[in-house]
Amino acid sequence: MRILITNDDGINAPGLQVLEEIATAIAGPEGEVWTVAPAFEQSGVGHCISYTHPTMIAKLGPRRFAAEGSPADCVLAGIYDVLQGAKPDLVLSGVNRGNNSAENVLYSGTIGGAMEAALQGIPAIALSQFFGPEMDGLTDPFETARTHGTATVRALLDKGIWTGDDYRTFYNVNFPPFPAARVKGMKVAAQGFRRDTSFSAEAQISPTGRRYLWIKGGPQQTPTAPGTDAAVNLDGYISVTPLRADLTAHDLLSDLGARLA
Repeated sequence: MRILITNDDGINAPGLQVLEEIATAIAGPEGEVWTVAPAFEQSGVGHCISYTHPTMIAKLGPRRFAAEGSPADCVLAGIYDVLQGAKPDLVLSGVNRGNNSAENVLYSGTIGGAMEAALQGIPAIALSQFFGPEMDGLTDPFETARTHGTATVRALLDKGIWTGDDYRTFYNVNFPPFPAARVKGMKVAAQGFRRDTSFSAEAQISPTGRRYLWIKGGPQQTPTAPGTDAAVNLDGYISVTPLRADLTAHDLLSDLGARLA
């Protein structure tokens, strides 16, 4: 199996090293793992592509490249430049530093990399490690993803539903904010929504007197509705959420059509 991996935390992120271990185990001794990751951190860029300016790419080692672009850029660079159009069998994105549950899905560059792979017709899985107070003192903050990641990916490859329609299914996996030994199992969960918390902007004045804005995230330990992703993560389960890039509100089409007829 040939696997392409990327992330949004950057080529030197510790979570990418965890993903390399997972991908190597999945690919097997006869397989190949190719890394194309952002040269610098790209958290929060979503499915952004560098459409208006070029992307520099550099080879750092055997099958290892850094690109000055987003995770989606890295997937495109991997397919069309590094692999010269020979699509990989699987794209893995992560392991993200922090959860990509609930509304974080919409902002995540980790998700954006997997989404681009799905749009290119390639099976793709995004993986993220939820952090929380229960993990304080762990020598390895990615312990849970490192311990359970390979089995989770194998389960999805063996038993997951991989559609071949225009907007192909891809998967979002979040490892719970607990030590590996406390993981209760795996649950399929819908994307949730954290109520009463959101991203915001905060103004600050620099030492030179200039006014700047910092984008702030909201509390991450807020559970979503029962059975949805962040709720099952905070209950100790690995969440598996099937996603599609199609944003149409299909449940409203018929009623809206009747109203506007």
